[in-house]
Amino acid sequence: MTASAPDSAPALEVDHVSFAYAGRKALDDVSFRVRRGRFTALLGPNGAGKTTLFSLITRLFDARIGSIRICGQDLARAGASALAPLGVVFQQPTLDLDLSVRQNLRYFARLRGLSVKDADRRIDDQLARLDMAERVGEKVRSLNGGHRRRVEIARALLHDPEVVVLDEATVGLDVPTRKAIVSHVHELTRSRGLAVLWTTHLIDEIETDDDLVVLHRGRIVATGTARSVVEATGTTTLDAAFARLTPRAETVEEAR
Repeated sequence: MTASAPDSAPALEVDHVSFAYAGRKALDDVSFRVRRGRFTALLGPNGAGKTTLFSLITRLFDARIGSIRICGQDLARAGASALAPLGVVFQQPTLDLDLSVRQNLRYFARLRGLSVKDADRRIDDQLARLDMAERVGEKVRSLNGGHRRRVEIARALLHDPEVVVLDEATVGLDVPTRKAIVSHVHELTRSRGLAVLWTTHLIDEIETDDDLVVLHRGRIVATGTARSVVEATGTTTLDAAFARLTPRAETVEEAR
């Protein structure tokens, strides 16, 4: 079931991608677009194929069937250079616990070719936006889960990416922290014109006007804005629409 959404130049394009593990198909002919200035939620129950797709977009795996383009560059043809416009927040933490916040971010900045002066300016700016400026000298080990996740978001934005992808970025966080991070990423999308792909199984992280891709058992079962997907299913809430689109899947309740 597909609901229409306004057209604009896509920053991330996934075309007819399929992928299998040892003969078991994890993704089956998946196609969608992520547009600039839009928050696109990739919603699906656990095991739907979201993390597999994320791994293909970030080139942890190679897509042998179909194509993925970032800002017009095909990953298979351009290789690592196609990842230059991409910012990434993985589901599993990837910070060095024994380095300070600044040291973690400086290390990433050097990998991106930024000078120390430029890196520090960007670090201070991003941490200030995330209410983390006063923690810049603290070791990551001393931070709670929400603060560590904010550092990872700051890291993903240091090089001014055009596309940011986040895989279950709020897993394990308390509800107030989750809401603060989701709100911040939405604000970044609007204010900076970022193209954001946010994978989640939590319905309350999705706003009514967000673009939505619903993935179930490796296949896309709906696309459009969250509002239009609800209307297309003949339901009144996204929770009900999701239940109808993913039959026999574990019910995903709105977090409280």
